[in-house]
Amino acid sequence: MQGIFSFKPETRYGCPAADHILVNRYYVTGYSYYFRQAKWALEIVDPDKSIMGDVRRLNNFRPDFRVPKRFRADLSDYRHSGFDRGHLVASENMSDVAIQNSETFLLSNMSPQTPQFNRQKWRQLEHAVRKLDKQDNVLETYVITGPIFDFTVPIRMIGENDMNGIRIPVPSHFFKCLLAEVKSGQLKMWAFEMENADMNGDLADYRVTTAYVEQRAGILLWDKLTGSEIEKEKNSVRKMW
Repeated sequence: MQGIFSFKPETRYGCPAADHILVNRYYVTGYSYYFRQAKWALEIVDPDKSIMGDVRRLNNFRPDFRVPKRFRADLSDYRHSGFDRGHLVASENMSDVAIQNSETFLLSNMSPQTPQFNRQKWRQLEHAVRKLDKQDNVLETYVITGPIFDFTVPIRMIGENDMNGIRIPVPSHFFKCLLAEVKSGQLKMWAFEMENADMNGDLADYRVTTAYVEQRAGILLWDKLTGSEIEKEKNSVRKMW
């Protein structure tokens, strides 16, 4: 089955397992039926190589009807919850054509985020990723983003499914892992984990290893890559610029 998704350029270096792989025009999502939200979202960040020019943010939030009703999130789940519909693939990363931006507003690309986190530190990290990609020595930047659930602390819940009363758990943390192709032919990796809360400090304070995120999120990242050099990269913590 995984071979089907290998035709998508986003999955060139791997496609982690999930209950439901949602293939969009410009990114791929691995959806979790258990959590009623994405387990991960995989994209190629390429905002400085636009072929059509920027389009406005559409804000057309909507359910993803490819997900069976009993497992999908609805707009009513977020209403009056106190949590934002937090993008995994950022709207600003997908601004070449209208349909590209529109796809980022599917609820399958959303996780509950506190407003302070979503609108401040998370947004700052998204901007930093675009800044990295714009460096002259970077050819292409692959990014995988997703939620983390820390079951050692109480899990907050939002919403209510009309069919069976199942609610949506709020992630305790979020991760973002980057893989960049650089002109030297090397592959460079960065990883971040942030608490879903009002955050202080520099982005550098939240750098972790890719291997650490794999353990925390329970997924294997960049699984098409093997060898000692890749393992070294997965266990490294480096500056982004």
